[in-house]
Amino acid sequence: MTSQEFTEYIAPNLPDAPGVYLFKDAANVVLYVGKATSLRDRVRSYFGADLIATRGRRLVDMVAKTMTIDTITTDSVVEALILEANLIKYHQPPYNIEEKDNRSWNYVVITEEDFPQVVLVRGRVLATEISKKYRFVFGPFPYGGQLKEAIKIVRKIFPFRDEKCIPANVQLATGKTPRPCFNRQIGLCPGVCTGEISREAYAEQIAHIVLFFQGKKKELLSELTQEMNTLAVQEKFEEAAHIRQTIFALNHIQDIAVLKRHDKLGDMRGGTPDSNSPAGFRIEAYDVAHVSGAHTVGVMTVMRDGEPVKSSYRKFRIRSTAGGDIGAVQEILRRRLTHLEWPLPQLIVVDGGRAHIQAAKKVLTAHGFTIDVVAVVKDKRHKPRDIIASAALQEKYGDALLLANAEAHRFAVAYHRHRRDRLS
Repeated sequence: MTSQEFTEYIAPNLPDAPGVYLFKDAANVVLYVGKATSLRDRVRSYFGADLIATRGRRLVDMVAKTMTIDTITTDSVVEALILEANLIKYHQPPYNIEEKDNRSWNYVVITEEDFPQVVLVRGRVLATEISKKYRFVFGPFPYGGQLKEAIKIVRKIFPFRDEKCIPANVQLATGKTPRPCFNRQIGLCPGVCTGEISREAYAEQIAHIVLFFQGKKKELLSELTQEMNTLAVQEKFEEAAHIRQTIFALNHIQDIAVLKRHDKLGDMRGGTPDSNSPAGFRIEAYDVAHVSGAHTVGVMTVMRDGEPVKSSYRKFRIRSTAGGDIGAVQEILRRRLTHLEWPLPQLIVVDGGRAHIQAAKKVLTAHGFTIDVVAVVKDKRHKPRDIIASAALQEKYGDALLLANAEAHRFAVAYHRHRRDRLS
């Protein structure tokens, strides 16, 4: 398909909505299946003038073979992710299958147990676990990072047991008093470890998860609505209200973080969505510098696996004076999040206190991201006095957090002096 043919026949009908697209050849064979936050923007990117430079010859060849492009919209990006996996499994498109070795795919599996686990498994592991029985296997999913984000969303709607949760009956059989696992304490496990949920009730929960990963959302919603109405007739209003909340959550999935970065980077480069950048645990630190509110600037510094990545440092001239330092940090974050070509961090460090953390989280939530935020508290001489973070984060990344914060302060002060000197 040429760029002109695309512009004339395909582009006007592309929806600005999440979903899945299928590239087909003259024989109506599916060449490639992809997903997107915006089908319109994503599919258009294949017909840009810089296609060879940004995507490579292989993708150019595929586009040339394409005669039709079908799109299927979904209510959420998570559902697009699941639909993509189901379509790849069904069609076995050559430009998907040849892209990765089968052993590098990702799968969601449900184990064959009284209280099944829901776990993520790589293809290479799945192939070696011949003796382990799985009740259901969903996939392949091309990108593990996106799948993990999707699982987090699904688990908030349908809490389930993972390998760290030991069922109450197993604990009792060994003479132990049933204790809640960590996920039970935060509401992500329905109480398998404490005996709060029966095997039958948990089986229903698993059945709901199965329907969701089979892409049968309408059937799932119908079943839940019927259950809710039955409970209401039985005057079990609290249980009915819980199901109503589940139905609402299914219809209002907030999942932009799952694919937003992936759409900008392109999904045929191989590896992970961050394959254009070195792998590693990425920490971003933010700081603001000014003198009595004048010449206010902000910066972002980056640490990867505890080492500074100075080529990724960024400077920001603060445009608004509203909100002081907290307002400046929010402005920096908002502007940074528009650069989806930059890899997202796993952790963000701000200079300040709890108010700064809450302000940063507010911006992240508004943009659909769930990233941990910590703060470094300084004394009057601007020396680190405390780290506001969980004990686990402090233990694992404490030194890196302090180094990231120190780099941000140094970089911000240097940038402020440079700008002040130029303007004075």
